[in-house]
Amino acid sequence: MDAIDLHDVTKTYRGGVHALRGVALRVGAGEIFGLLGPNGAGKSTLVKIMMTVVRPTTATGTILGQPVGSHDVLERVGYLPEHHRFPAYLTGRQVIDFFGALCKVPRDVRRTRTEQLLELVGMRDWGDRRVTTYSKGMQQRIGIAAALVNDPQLVVLDEPTDGVDPVGRRDIRDVLVRLRGEGRSVMVNSHLLSEVEMVADRVAIMNKGQVIAQGTIDELTHASHRYEIEASGGPERLDLPGGPVAAEPPAPGAAPGARTYCVRTREARDVQPAIDALRAAGATIVRVTPARETLEDLFVRSVVDERGRALPGAAR
Repeated sequence: MDAIDLHDVTKTYRGGVHALRGVALRVGAGEIFGLLGPNGAGKSTLVKIMMTVVRPTTATGTILGQPVGSHDVLERVGYLPEHHRFPAYLTGRQVIDFFGALCKVPRDVRRTRTEQLLELVGMRDWGDRRVTTYSKGMQQRIGIAAALVNDPQLVVLDEPTDGVDPVGRRDIRDVLVRLRGEGRSVMVNSHLLSEVEMVADRVAIMNKGQVIAQGTIDELTHASHRYEIEASGGPERLDLPGGPVAAEPPAPGAAPGARTYCVRTREARDVQPAIDALRAAGATIVRVTPARETLEDLFVRSVVDERGRALPGAAR
């Protein structure tokens, strides 16, 4: 059973403002799912509908097997909003305990779980300090711990690495991978696309209230898979059975006098004719590298410009 299975989610505000236009989204059980999109794409509205904070105009589907909009399901969901606010007079330990109490976690259970979560997010030594003394990154760590205190099956994190240093981002990635290993589903929204790319099993890209691309990164970048061959002393063009391949400008950091040849394929066997041709021409093979577009490339390629036209090659 999918953790999230939504169909025809729309939201129209007064004045005819369409925040969501028929969104369909699926998050599998035990996977990390990246929800991406520019500001104003409708991501926050969609999440708020899932959390029953905003009432949709139309929506069908389920969250953890219950109809979208059901309040009962929230007991099994952990949520970290982008702009969270913790009571300034509480310590980090008290924040986690407080949210546990709101989730009706028994006192003895939440005390034990609070200590475990402080250790998990690397805040054990800071647990008794007030949150007003925390950096933004430390507050994010406490927020993630608070989102996990009710032992959720589904965890929804909005910009969890915002304001976190590189070491902290790595720690948070490790936490997400651990949650997936425990069979939990994680939906993460982040503008740090390289962070999402490292851990996400699947992603969805939203723009102007619609999902314009959804799937694994490998599926969405299928057409961009290639092998890049760097060689010194090679010709300006290779005449191959599949068609000619012209040498491209040297890549940054390439060896002096080297040329790069790009073979559009994801199969290693299809690169061999190019390697053979280079060797026959007396070239020296420096490196052969499989490559594809990054998640950031995919994101930029998939969104539309301000005039409403799809960028060249946009995924639909």
